[in-house]
Amino acid sequence: EFRRVLFRSFALAAALIASVGFAGAVQAADLTLRISLQLPMKSHLGQNLLMFKQEVEEKSNGDIEVQIYDSAQLYKDKEVPAAVGSGAIEMGVASLTRYVGDVPAVDIFYQPFVFDSEEKVRKAVAKGSPVRGPLDEAIADTGATVLWWQAYGGAIMLSKDEPLHGPEDLEGKKVRVFGKTLGDFVTSAGGAPTLVSGSEQYIAYQRGTVDVGMTGVSGVKSRQLWEVMDNITVTNHADIEFIVVVNTDFWNGLSDEQRDIINAAAMNAEADVRDRMSDIEAAAYSAAEEAGMTVYRPTDAELAKWRAVSQPVYDAFLEDAGDLGKQVFDSAEK
Repeated sequence: EFRRVLFRSFALAAALIASVGFAGAVQAADLTLRISLQLPMKSHLGQNLLMFKQEVEEKSNGDIEVQIYDSAQLYKDKEVPAAVGSGAIEMGVASLTRYVGDVPAVDIFYQPFVFDSEEKVRKAVAKGSPVRGPLDEAIADTGATVLWWQAYGGAIMLSKDEPLHGPEDLEGKKVRVFGKTLGDFVTSAGGAPTLVSGSEQYIAYQRGTVDVGMTGVSGVKSRQLWEVMDNITVTNHADIEFIVVVNTDFWNGLSDEQRDIINAAAMNAEADVRDRMSDIEAAAYSAAEEAGMTVYRPTDAELAKWRAVSQPVYDAFLEDAGDLGKQVFDSAEK
C-alpha cells in the first residue's frame, strides 16, 4: 500500500512538473515560424528577415517566435517551393524563378531588358499590379501563399581576367545561371548555361566549373565573390526578385490576429528593402571595387548588342508560358 501511494505521488509530481513545463513553453511562444533562407544572415535578405522577425515578436508580445535558418542550412533554394508547399516547413525564401516549373510566367522578370529602370520595376512588383497580381495567384496553386517580395536588384555578370564587352565574349563559355530564361539568354548569346545554386556559386567560380558568373551585385558582397572573380559587367539585363512564402494550410489555420501581425510586418519588410535597394547596390559596387574588382559599365553600343540577341528569349517565353505568360508580358510592355 505504501509503495502504491509512493508511486502515485511520484506520478502526480511528474505530471505536475510536465504541466508546468508545458505551460512555460506555451507562454514562451504559442506559435513558431521557421523560415529557410539560402543566403547568409549578413545579406540584405537576411537582414530583411531579421526586421520581420523583430516586428512580429514585438507586436505579438512574444506569442509568435520566428526562427531563421540561413545559408541553406535546411533547404537549398531549389528545394524551398516543395518544402513550403508540402508543409515540411512553415515559411521559406526562394528566388522567384524557382517557381518556373509550376508557373512559367514568373520568368517575365528575367526577360532581357524588359524591366530596365527602377520605375518600371516598382510598377511591376507593386502588390496587385497587372504583372505581380496574377503571378501571386498562380503561385497559390502550389500550396504556398506569397507574403512579400524581396528586391535583389539587377542581374550582372562576373568574369576573370577581362570584363565582358558584348555577346561575343560569351561564345563557348560556361556561364552560371539561376533560371531557365537566363539560360536561354546565355544560349542566344553563344554561351553554355550551367544551373548553379546561389549557395554553391563561390565553389563553382573557384574550381572553374563555370567561366562566367551571373548574380546580383549584393550577392558579390555578401558572398565575397571578389575572392574568386575579377570583374563585374553591369548589364542589368534582368530584375532579380525573391519571394517569401508561407504554407497555405498553415496560414489558413492561424487566427485573424496572428495573420494581421504577420501581414503588417511583411508589408513593412517589403517596403523597406525596395526603398533601400539602390543604396544596397551602390554599397556593394563600392565594396567590390575596394576589394580589387573592376566594375565595367558597357557603352550604349555594347548594350545594343546584348539587346539584339534577346529576341529568341522573348519568343521562347511566349511559347512556353501560355496565356498567363502573354498576359503578363503585355502588361510589362505597357
